[in-house]
Amino acid sequence: MPNKSSGSRPRIIAIANQKGGVGKTTTAINLSTALAAVGERVLLIDLDPQGNASTGLGKRASEREITTYDVIGGEYRLEAAVSETDIPGLMLAPAGVDLAGAEVELINADRRHFRLADAIEEYGASNSATYILIDCPPSLSLLTVNALAAADAVIIPLQCEFFALEGLSQILRTIDTVRERINPNIELQGVVLTMHDRRNNLTNQVEDDVRAHLKDKVYRTVIPRNVRISEAPSYGKPALLYDLKCPGSQAYIQLASEVIQRERARPRAA
Repeated sequence: MPNKSSGSRPRIIAIANQKGGVGKTTTAINLSTALAAVGERVLLIDLDPQGNASTGLGKRASEREITTYDVIGGEYRLEAAVSETDIPGLMLAPAGVDLAGAEVELINADRRHFRLADAIEEYGASNSATYILIDCPPSLSLLTVNALAAADAVIIPLQCEFFALEGLSQILRTIDTVRERINPNIELQGVVLTMHDRRNNLTNQVEDDVRAHLKDKVYRTVIPRNVRISEAPSYGKPALLYDLKCPGSQAYIQLASEVIQRERARPRAA
């Protein structure tokens, strides 16, 4: 069961990588599901205008009456956008295509970098979540900055290919910049290697390079290239519900265990 005392603050983790196609949303969906499966109470905030995390959890576009666009714009409180999913313990704040317009609308807004942080702060300890995960858009946009400004930590999904290494350097620099200018407490929770194929020499080379550079910041768990993971969103289900026994689902369960272990090992403020 989760270790959440009454009134304690949920841990906020952004799932971020400005490069598309690296398994970011897949990780957000399945890690959230896996955390809920082991007894955590999880809120997944979809901050990607594509809304794929919402679709992947079975929330059709016609059902998204209040979205993160309304929250970022200040029209509604976060709690108004949140609803239960079919996974016990997992809640969702969905996104829609209108979120793409938030970028322009917030340019001259007060506290434009902190709209999501303010909404989460207001949502606060009154909710029962132990973890809040944020699925970021695949860009270094104002929405991504909002997520990083709100987050305690970042998980970076990294596809095992050569060009992914350039993307990793960019997101690490962005985290450093946000730490210096906006959110001094943000930290890198870890890098998770996705679409991993041990039969591929390039995959192994990328893994070796990343582990040599970031050492224990890279999770032991790797997410294999797995067709069942790719099929699951078309059924509006996480892979863990679509096929619990497939290698991809089992990998996300292991990843959730690692995330929790790292959180428990994290030094606590006095």
